Amino acid sequence: MKNVASTVTLNNGVQMPQFGLGVWKAKEGSEVVEAVKAAIAAGYRSIDTAAVYGNEEGVGQAIRECGVPREELFITTKVWNSEQGYDTTLAAFDASLSKLGLDYVDLYLIHWPVKGKYKETWRALEKLYAEGRAKAIGVSNFHPHHLEDLLADAKVVPAVDQVELHPLLNQAELRSYCDSKNIYVEAWSPLMQGNLGHPVLTELAGRYGKSAAQVILRWHLQHNIIVIPKSVTPSRIKENADLFDFELTAEDMAKIDALNENKRFGADPDNFNF
Repeated sequence: MKNVASTVTLNNGVQMPQFGLGVWKAKEGSEVVEAVKAAIAAGYRSIDTAAVYGNEEGVGQAIRECGVPREELFITTKVWNSEQGYDTTLAAFDASLSKLGLDYVDLYLIHWPVKGKYKETWRALEKLYAEGRAKAIGVSNFHPHHLEDLLADAKVVPAVDQVELHPLLNQAELRSYCDSKNIYVEAWSPLMQGNLGHPVLTELAGRYGKSAAQVILRWHLQHNIIVIPKSVTPSRIKENADLFDFELTAEDMAKIDALNENKRFGADPDNFNF
């Protein structure tokens, strides 16, 4: 990856930036508008939102005001759990598109694997994909067993599985499974929700002259993981993308790999009730 706009090729041939901005918890209105505009000004081309974040309108406003043509941007949103099912998903997609002010999204995801519903939801996503209203479709928070179940009936293999992933939860098994199915893994909460004080990370940051956050984000990129750190601070948005003037050695990658504790800061997809 050469710069913040560099892309990976999804299993349907769509080019997706490997690095992007996540806007979870970014407040609707000026906060999210300014964050997205700052990211695009810093070279970001991928923005990740969701219906449940409540900020799709602000993301849409920033897209219109940023000065970069729509076709150069990659916009992801997600269907929330209460809207899952075939007809309700199609209606939820229309609502998201309306709030964003777009006529298509680049990636549409099932936000969580709601038991008994996600297969019908996927059928709706396949329809949106066939119509070209979603250029790629995927899932979020799916374990390998959810993917196995989905793939038993799916006509389209998910392009992406977006999951909690960071050095303390490196998802090695899931990454291996997704690799075997040609599904890209995308990391949410890649910076462990700010829990960056591990001695190994501090030591590496000092050695490379980078922040612990930059070291972690570089680790993601070198594992070929799509990554979407969240920030609303322009200086931090810029710093997060300053990853292309250094490279971690294989030894240092292994040191970070060894930090894994299977520790989650978010919910476990097998044990949640939203």
